[in-house]
Amino acid sequence: MTKVKTQSLQKRESALANSKRQIEILSNGIFKNGELPTFATKIKETNQFPLKANTLEILQINVGYMCNQVCEHCHVDAGPDRKEIMTKATMQQCLDVIKTTGAHTLDLTGGAPEMNPNFRWFVEEASKAGIKDFIVRSNLTIIRANKKYYDLPEFFKKHNVHVVSSMPHWTRGKTDKQRGSGVFDASIKALQELNAVGYGMPESSLRLDLVYNPSGAFLPGDQMAMEKDFKKALMEDFSIQFHHLFAITNLPISRFLDYLIASENYEDYMYQLVEAYNPSAVANVMCTNTLSVSWDGYLYDCDFNQMLALPVNSKAKHISEYNEAQLEGRSIVISQHCYGCTAGAGSSCQGTVA
Repeated sequence: MTKVKTQSLQKRESALANSKRQIEILSNGIFKNGELPTFATKIKETNQFPLKANTLEILQINVGYMCNQVCEHCHVDAGPDRKEIMTKATMQQCLDVIKTTGAHTLDLTGGAPEMNPNFRWFVEEASKAGIKDFIVRSNLTIIRANKKYYDLPEFFKKHNVHVVSSMPHWTRGKTDKQRGSGVFDASIKALQELNAVGYGMPESSLRLDLVYNPSGAFLPGDQMAMEKDFKKALMEDFSIQFHHLFAITNLPISRFLDYLIASENYEDYMYQLVEAYNPSAVANVMCTNTLSVSWDGYLYDCDFNQMLALPVNSKAKHISEYNEAQLEGRSIVISQHCYGCTAGAGSSCQGTVA
């Protein structure tokens, strides 16, 4: 076995071991303030168990965990040292599915998806498939990270890509605290460049949306109210415009789970999620209409399950085995982290759901 393959295998084994460790932590609901009810028990109380997949609407593809940032809350545990990258062969398998699926939305994510060496080829080929909404989730700073990325705004415009961008706050201090020194200034510059080619303008079809994640062990505020605050501040301070803000709850997995444990906030945060449980959000959680594809082609109910190595409950477990009829109506694989998507107004990659 080559050195590269050995390192890759070691990284995969390490990731699986960490996923197993986190599942064990989440499964242990015995706290000093009493036992935490399982998510399965909770949705049984509202006659919503088992949670079932409906017609597929969104195909979300993670093209790699490599990223130019190392964010505190990142549920992907992405960073410059992550070498898991989707190959062109797996991308082709995804393209074969995109051409035949009934899904109306293609959602490319990472890491920083733009760092995949075949990213542009994939976007060019996928844009020919006639998908109604083609999303690329960008951390913004990648646009300013290196000269080879400087033309991304024009590239996105050429292929009518819907850009969904991470933006923790409209202030430098809060943004850099969560995402690293210099991130705010680079993000502002990238947003201005996207605006310059037409993204985010009120009447523009070039859609630009921002994503907000809380910086600590608390739930996001009202999405509509925060959107107004973001729009007002970014316009007044930087003349930046965008279409919508998506408020996403931080789920207790990966780096955020490690943070909760290290800061001794884990138990309180889990109780916050349970106390904010909203049965109305259950019916619209993203796993009911979304399928997540990992960098190596395996299928998951959502990208959070992907990070916990919880594959779909179906015979079709890889993109090469894709069978929409088998996947539709499957029972969703759930665990305690699912409370994060059903707390308050609910949470999905498209923002609140209730």
